[in-house]
Amino acid sequence: MTSRERVLAAINHQEPDRVPIDLGGMRSTGIMAIAYNRLKERLEMGGDTAHVYDVVQQLAQPEEAVLQFAQADVVDLGRAFWTEPEDWQDWPLPDGSGAKLPATAKLRCEPEGQYLDAEDGTVLGAMPTGALYLSQRYWPLADWDGSGDLANLPNLLKNVTWAALPTPPSHLPMTPEHVAEVRRRGQVLRDSTDYAIMAAFGGNLLEWGQFLCGSENFLCDLAANPAKVEKLLDRLVELHLANLEPFAKAVNGIVDLVQMGDDLGGQAGPQLSPAMYRRFFKERHRVLYDAVKEKTGAHLFLHSCGSVAALLPDLVDIGVEVLNPVQTNAAGMEPAFLKREFGQHLTFWGGGCDTRHVLPNGDAREIADHVKERVDTFAPGGGFVFTQVHNIMANVPPDNIVSMYEAIGRYGRRRG
Repeated sequence: MTSRERVLAAINHQEPDRVPIDLGGMRSTGIMAIAYNRLKERLEMGGDTAHVYDVVQQLAQPEEAVLQFAQADVVDLGRAFWTEPEDWQDWPLPDGSGAKLPATAKLRCEPEGQYLDAEDGTVLGAMPTGALYLSQRYWPLADWDGSGDLANLPNLLKNVTWAALPTPPSHLPMTPEHVAEVRRRGQVLRDSTDYAIMAAFGGNLLEWGQFLCGSENFLCDLAANPAKVEKLLDRLVELHLANLEPFAKAVNGIVDLVQMGDDLGGQAGPQLSPAMYRRFFKERHRVLYDAVKEKTGAHLFLHSCGSVAALLPDLVDIGVEVLNPVQTNAAGMEPAFLKREFGQHLTFWGGGCDTRHVLPNGDAREIADHVKERVDTFAPGGGFVFTQVHNIMANVPPDNIVSMYEAIGRYGRRRG
């Protein structure tokens, strides 16, 4: 099977010739640049230093040789951009090794760390010396009292780190010219490879509330000031739907999956009760997800970290087809339970190797046994794409990364 056929078979709950594999198909299935440089050294690949396309999380764009090593089957549409040397600038990683940062990333490098500033000098994000990623430092609506019409919200969004450091194809406004360029580059990527292609749209609601207001403020407002929350959420839905129009024109017929996001879970359970999810978010998500599927013709992929088991019936009901990262060490997210209760409805895109304990700390045998157990649980009947639980972090030894991919290569083949 081709990679695209393999991924689509899995999403359609058919067993492909082997379990599909993802490395870097979206911004939660990737590898941090420090670990990437070390992996390339371990594989004796040499070549350029890591190209850090996601500055916030310090994620490397996997090169073709690394994708081939991992037997990856899916790529991010964004890799069709920033393909020229002038698109990048030299930059040091926190461990002192070299990297390339997007030329558009205007970070300030000081002895005490790296900083992202707004035009007026406000510090939007910071990576202090010794830290490994950029953390948010400014919340545009932290002091908002709920008044006003939020007409200026598009400009406020730009002062959140995630939006201030966008990744392709959303690195430029979706003008008719850029829409045409996305289609052109996407078609070249589709015609020149057999990878499944994913495009990130996001459409976050809970997370944008937290990014704009601060997590504590927004979660308290859900309980104490629902009218304020609903005003912000309705405005966000309005903006997402408006942004979807040109996005859909750019990707329709080009991509196989559109990635949405909203981190609804924590380690011990959802961030909000199922009742509160249904009151504030479910129908708004439904409007967005229905529009995405109707306008793009692609499968709907939801990234939602943490313990979301209590919300899965609702997510299935509103059209979620693919769930990531399948955080199996969170409460209620046991693999056997997820497969038994939701395997007929969802494709589990992740959960293939625990990144909290096993991948960073296990030995080759432990990693192999762990990967085999996950394949045995998730793969029968399709509905499984192998990737680790969230990104491969900077401290993961390269030998352990190699062991993980050797294990899925050994155990991921269809048996019988």
